[in-house]
Order: sequence, then C-alpha cells, then structure tokens
Amino acid sequence: METQSNTAYNFFLNFSNFLLCFFKIQSMAFSAHFSHLFFTFIFVLSTAQMTLGDSGTIGINYGRVANNLPSPPQVVQLLKAQGLTKVKLYDTDSTVLSALSGSGISVTVALPNEQLSSAAGSLSFTDKWVQTNIIPYYPKTLIDAIAVGNEVFVDPKNTTTFLVPAMKNVYASLSKYDVASKIKVCSPVALSALQSSYPSSSGSFKSELIEPVVKPMLSFLKQTDSYLMVNAYPFFAYIANTDTISLDYAMFRDNKGVTDPKNGLVYKSLFEAQVDAVFAAMNALGFKDLKMVISETGWPSSGDENEVGSTPANAAAYNGNLVRRVLTGKGTPLRPNQPLNVYLFALFNENQKTGPTSERNYGLFYPNEKKVYDIPLTLEGLKNHQPAMKNGSKNQVPAAAAPPSGEVSASKAAQTWCVANGDAGKKKLQDALDYACGEGGADCRPIQEGANCYNPNSLDAHASYAFNSYYQKNARKSGSCDFGGAAYLVTQSPKFGNCVFPTGY
Repeated sequence: METQSNTAYNFFLNFSNFLLCFFKIQSMAFSAHFSHLFFTFIFVLSTAQMTLGDSGTIGINYGRVANNLPSPPQVVQLLKAQGLTKVKLYDTDSTVLSALSGSGISVTVALPNEQLSSAAGSLSFTDKWVQTNIIPYYPKTLIDAIAVGNEVFVDPKNTTTFLVPAMKNVYASLSKYDVASKIKVCSPVALSALQSSYPSSSGSFKSELIEPVVKPMLSFLKQTDSYLMVNAYPFFAYIANTDTISLDYAMFRDNKGVTDPKNGLVYKSLFEAQVDAVFAAMNALGFKDLKMVISETGWPSSGDENEVGSTPANAAAYNGNLVRRVLTGKGTPLRPNQPLNVYLFALFNENQKTGPTSERNYGLFYPNEKKVYDIPLTLEGLKNHQPAMKNGSKNQVPAAAAPPSGEVSASKAAQTWCVANGDAGKKKLQDALDYACGEGGADCRPIQEGANCYNPNSLDAHASYAFNSYYQKNARKSGSCDFGGAAYLVTQSPKFGNCVFPTGY
C-alpha cells in the first residue's frame, strides 16, 4: 500500500533529481554556497523519508451489532474528531457508505461469509454485487479494500473452499469497472490458522489448509499487489496462559522480553511475536515480501469472571501503548522495515453481540459517544500523552468515567470455543466424539435424542458440542482442543440451531 508519506517522498525525490540534473548543467554558474544548500536539502529529504517511512497507521473497526448506536453521519463526525482516517466495516450498508462520502476517510468494506458460495460460483453475482455496493459510492467514498469473508477458516459452515474463487471473481468484477488497481481484495484470517506460533520463527500454517487454500490465497494476494489481513488478539493467548505470559508482555510495557531460540530475535510484546509468527509462516511458503495488515486487534474493558485482565485500565494500556508503538516505531523484529498498519477493534461497545461479556465490551466508545477510556489515536495526540509503561505506575493510561445507566454491555470476554474440523473425516470425528463423551468426561447429555442440543442431528454439530465441553472442562488448557486434528479453536460463539455452547464449568 502506498501511504501519503510515500507519495510525498516520491514527489520530493523526483524534485531533487530534477535539481541535481539542473545543477550538473549549470555547474559552472553556481557557487559553492548553492552547492552546500543543495546537499543540505538532500540530507533533510533523506531524514524525512526515514521518519515518514518507518511509522505505520491506525484505523478502527466500525461494527454495528447493536440497537443503540449513533447515526452514521454522527459516527463520521466522531471519527473526524478523533483524527481517524481509516475505518473498516463488516458489510456495505448504504447509509454508512453515503455518510462517509466526501469525508476523506478510507474505507474497507466486506462481502460476508454467507455470500461466499454465491460469489465463488457465479461471476454474474459478483458483477452485480460490485455494481450495487461499490460503483455507486466510489470514489467519493474512498473504498480502498474489500474484505471477502471474515475468519473463513473457522466458519462452522465450512465455507473455506469458496474463499479463493470468491476473491478472484470479486477482483474480476472490479476489473470490469477499471477499479481493480485502486481497490484491494483481501480476507481476514484468525491466528488459529497457524499450526505453530511459538517460537515466532517456527510459525506455520495448518497443514490441511496449505495446499487447498493458503497457498492459492497468498498467490492471489501477491499477483494483485494486495496484502494478508490478520486478526490478532494477544488477549486470548494471555487469558489461556496467565501462568506463563506476563501482563506487561501483553501490554507493551517494560519487560525483559522473550528471545526466540532459533534466530535470537528479542520480542518485547506478545503482539509482535504473534505478527512475526504469521510472517514466518508466509516465509516458509516462499511469500517473503507479501505485506500484512492487522485487520483486528483489541482488549476488552469488561469480561466474565474467568476472563482475566478484562478491565478498563488494561484495555486502555493495551490499545494506548499499541497506538504509540505503531505510530512512532518501525516494523517487527522479523520485518523491521515494514510499517505496522493496524485496525483497532472496536469503535463502540455493541450490546447485541452474543457470547461472553467481553465480546460486548471491546469498544473505545459507549453508544452515547463518551469514551470508555482516554487514549490518543494520532501522532499529535501522543505528544501530550504519557505512555502506560509500568504496571501500576502514575503513567497508567486512565479509564474514562463509568458509563451512564443502561449502557453497560453484558460482555463477552475474549473467549474461545473448540469445534469439529469437518475436513478430518467421519471416522476421525466419530472416534474423537466417542472419546470425548466417554473417557474424556465431556458432558454429552445435551446432544442426546430429545435434549436441547440434539438438533441439528449431524456428526459435525454433535462432535463440536462434545469437543467444546471437553475443552471448557479442562479450563481451555493448551492441547485440550486438538483430538488428533479433529478439532480447532474459534473466537466466535458456534451456532448450531438453538444450541448454546458452554464457556466454562
């Protein structure tokens, strides 16, 4: 992606080349004084390039799973007031896109998982989708990317096989309107797509995903000059491993760091370690120059009792220190020259999200536009803001006042569930189901005939319930959601009929 800073740098570089040629032609006519001024200009230019090129960007996810949010025009004014110039949506709502028209805010829109199969199977479908959802708004609304699906690899409806064909059809439809070079096509993936993430240098994608979808997707992204979108939540890793991961390491605060034993790189934050695990996984497949955007990351300000660390102070520290890291630092230890481009999750607390309490409490703002906690979101704001570098220190980022009555979201903390891997095969699923309900001690009564989770009466649904019961009973310990490759973790509450999956025992 070419940022405004790169554009400015290219202008000055071309201008300096012009001056250099001019100096050569007129060398006899200029004094040493002018030569000194010219080379001073070149020095300033190179310094500016290094400064501009090393910093990343901060955007925000604007989710709308709520019944009490401000109107889209009000939201646009809020974004402007906060200095935010990049926003990511989860649909192509016409009122939102219209409100963003002429705002100067770059927008990532989405084609939802439910439409992947249609998009993959019919170019005429994506032609109509682009014609309806993109062309009427662009370029007055600065749509710069389309997220095709979201965390498709962990979609319980097994939409993985549709992903790359859908991306290709969306790109082909954009090409028909001559906007494919301006609007990137990508797809956010969850960290659960990794088979290994520690140490970071050992990062690798799940073997069953590599040939069918990961390689084709990365090839498509490279061919179209796009980037990989990754949803990275250190919160999930922290609450599952509080005995081994320090809160300071998760918060970007001062800590001794973690040294990767394979390459010697030192990590001062869990976020960077997670990002580099994905970079390492791409490197292992030969995609060493493919760029990445962090499409979601955040920390909840409230959560259930078992969601350790979900407090306003921790949410403020994580997001505040992340913003400072992104806007004033370089890249990660593995890719130090690639700026971090990050979308925070999320703009608002969303009161209709399902699942644990934390899910409804990731917002930086309450629906009345009051801040949940106070953090700067721009370089200008950072100048007068002290970072939260020490746990419990005076520099801790302050939480805002408690929300007005009636606006406290029942939260769903950064929760994880264990579900069946439909690609594992019926025999492996059945064997794992038998183990979970037998020797494993899972509570399988709700999936017996006549019970509330019996329907849908399918192996995938029953195995998912049993696997999750086993996982939750074992306190979500590492390795308790595997079943020999028959299961994997998801970060969204599974939906099978009217069955509610437990989140703890």
